[in-house]
Amino acid sequence: MNDNNLDLFRVYVGLDDTDSASGMCTTYICSVIMDQLKSCGFRVDGPPRLIRLNPFAPHKTRGNGGVSFKMVLKSREEVGKAKKLILDLVEKLSVMDDPKTNPGVVFYEGEITPEMEDYARRTIRTIVTQEEAEKLAQKIGAEIFKFKKGRGIIGSLAAIGCPLDDFTYELLAYRDPANYGTHRKVDADSVLEMNQETYPDTFDNIDDGYMAITPHTPCPVLYGIRGESPEAVEEAHKMVKVNEPVESFRVFLTNQHTDMHLQKIDSIDQMRQFQCYIIQGTVKTQPMVIEGGHIIFTLEDDSGEIECAAYEPTKKFRDVVRKLAPGDQLVVCGGIGNKGTLNMEKIEITDLTTVYEYLNPLCECGKRMKSAGKNKGYKCPKCGSKIGGDGEDEVREKREVKRTISKGFYEVPPSARRHLSKPLVRG
Repeated sequence: MNDNNLDLFRVYVGLDDTDSASGMCTTYICSVIMDQLKSCGFRVDGPPRLIRLNPFAPHKTRGNGGVSFKMVLKSREEVGKAKKLILDLVEKLSVMDDPKTNPGVVFYEGEITPEMEDYARRTIRTIVTQEEAEKLAQKIGAEIFKFKKGRGIIGSLAAIGCPLDDFTYELLAYRDPANYGTHRKVDADSVLEMNQETYPDTFDNIDDGYMAITPHTPCPVLYGIRGESPEAVEEAHKMVKVNEPVESFRVFLTNQHTDMHLQKIDSIDQMRQFQCYIIQGTVKTQPMVIEGGHIIFTLEDDSGEIECAAYEPTKKFRDVVRKLAPGDQLVVCGGIGNKGTLNMEKIEITDLTTVYEYLNPLCECGKRMKSAGKNKGYKCPKCGSKIGGDGEDEVREKREVKRTISKGFYEVPPSARRHLSKPLVRG
């Protein structure tokens, strides 16, 4: 878009699908590009955006996020030079040998339209095809560049158009390339201290006493700090001590931890595979532990039922799920994966049912009696007293509400939290 008053060209740049199994990262490529643009005298306006897409998309990349930023340039000649620099760097830095790396770059000049915003929401909540992305790009006059299959244009276009009614920030510190693939030398005590000083303005720094800011992949990221403002994450960054060089850092504006992927629906029969929901229902079956330490149960409503799962990585969250009982009322937040199971991110218990169990009668001596055999009554193992008949006492089970579960919200730990899932500390 050419602004006649200021004689400036405002160009949105989106890129995605540059991640690779061997360790490259879309945010790092974006950061390098921005540094190169600035060193060449080009103006980049505002913070870059990191937009996480549908966490259950079948063709998602490792981080499943697109990035975008805005350039403000003085002439059409500058626009051309900046585009060439960007495309050259994407081709140079992306690991093209990785079959899952299919970068796409989008350039757009114009206002962000409601159609672009709707498209972005759909990439986060549903499945969007590459053909849909290309049709929208053509309609709005966006320029697209595809490397290999070019699937990255889906996220690139979404990163430009995504509305951010709620947002957070993430500061990403990057490693010296010589250290890629080696153990990250981040001082754990400094992270604990940083968390004590900055929480809840920053969050998900610690998981049960251990660092949660360092990734476990051979990517360029040394650590990432998530928070409510640029000031909060930058202050926290100053407190983290490391024993290796920090090449650079960048603060991204992001839709992470906003629950933007969740769709609130009225009934279970509206749910579809590879999408994420907020659904209310009743526990139908007693939660059971299956191989691998996962816990499953069936949730039902008037329209149908679905199997819910708390997988092993959710750790203590499983302790809550294990204590649910048929009849409990829940609101479940989560997504449906390959197996058609609802993977739970957090739950709200809205009502706990009354649970009864049937116990053998108490003897006069105070000892619980035992069955003497079918239709033979009961006998006390202590004093030998006998009684006939069924003699069962109906006793209300005491659900240890204060020590186990009660009405309210429960969530998975930071180590198991998806990028988009909103932690309870954010309200």
